[in-house]
Amino acid sequence: MDFPALALLEFNSIATGIVAGDAMVKRAPISQIYAGTVQPGHYLVLVTGDVASVQEAMQAGQAAAQAALRDAIFLPNVHPDVVTALSGEQQVQETEALGVVETQTVASAIHAADAGVKGAEVTLLQLRLADGLGGKGLVFFTGLVADVEAAVALGTAVAQPHLVRQAVISQLHAEMWPQVNRHGRFGSHFSWEPS
Repeated sequence: MDFPALALLEFNSIATGIVAGDAMVKRAPISQIYAGTVQPGHYLVLVTGDVASVQEAMQAGQAAAQAALRDAIFLPNVHPDVVTALSGEQQVQETEALGVVETQTVASAIHAADAGVKGAEVTLLQLRLADGLGGKGLVFFTGLVADVEAAVALGTAVAQPHLVRQAVISQLHAEMWPQVNRHGRFGSHFSWEPS
């Protein structure tokens, strides 16, 4: 996904999300659409393309959303690291500090990630979205303490009013790095055999 603009609409109704996604692709010539369900019963529609088309598609989705729109973002110049993180790739890096931004919605987590990597010299370690999180979003930044603090501050500012918590941890213990940088839910990485 290599396009200058990205929009994501998050719905608390699957049926309405499908209607809105259809309206979006009918309204403007977008480059790509990704849509589907996430826990706990929400529907996401993500579109990419040129700025004008994505903005027009987003407006169509919002108009079709009625009261079912939970959150939305429009990123006219999305950072490439956010696109990489959305594809599920992780940056493996132990550094001086770890920053965490926890949000109530997927859209606000993506927005926080984009703001943090654009505004500070940090690495976007990982972006976890919805499934296994009760619909929440988690953003992990790494880097020098001052840079991570700046990224977390920028991320939390744009995540309002959907911010749950944020943290900056200096010198995360070596035994915690592999725990933080795992994909998946608690327990999915255990290697013992069931009895």
